[in-house]
Amino acid sequence: MNIPDSATAQTIQRQLLNWFEKNQRDLPWRKHYQPYAVWISEVMLQQTQVKTVLPYYERWMAGFPDIRSLAEAPEDAVLKHWEGLGYYSRARNIQRTARILMLEFHGEVPRIYRALRDLPGIGPYTAAAILSLAFNQDYPVVDGNVKRVFARLFDIGSPLSERRSLRFIEETARALLPGGKARAFNQALMELGAVVCTP
Repeated sequence: MNIPDSATAQTIQRQLLNWFEKNQRDLPWRKHYQPYAVWISEVMLQQTQVKTVLPYYERWMAGFPDIRSLAEAPEDAVLKHWEGLGYYSRARNIQRTARILMLEFHGEVPRIYRALRDLPGIGPYTAAAILSLAFNQDYPVVDGNVKRVFARLFDIGSPLSERRSLRFIEETARALLPGGKARAFNQALMELGAVVCTP
């Protein structure tokens, strides 16, 4: 397994970005890429498919349109809006984070990786996703969809859970990321893995 050279990387970048521009799904959190919307969608999409998430996301945003309304809501109302998505600790962590954001960040989602990682329920993947999608910062994002794309693109024969495979995928994701285009490129990879590459 070899990280692609510069010419190959540029070809992959160009083809993926062109494909995404023509084929991306119309998803509500892609309307304006507001940090709060991106954060909520990313947490909801953990362990859950987009088609399942959509009605939950719409209902959540109608009930809690911003960080303040979420922070001030009763916990039982938050859990009711989450009902059916499972893993209720995710909903509790979202509200805990909203309250921290109101107290310490003026009700804004921080733009700094370390600050995001210190918040409840935000791990390395979610922090990178928020920074790249909401703020277009140059952070690669590796989820199951990206792993599937790379497994096919680079003919990875070993299990994707093996340390060697994971290291190659993470290094390749960093090497392929075009500067200033993280939002589109990361979503292009994830979209291709979700709608074209079968598990």
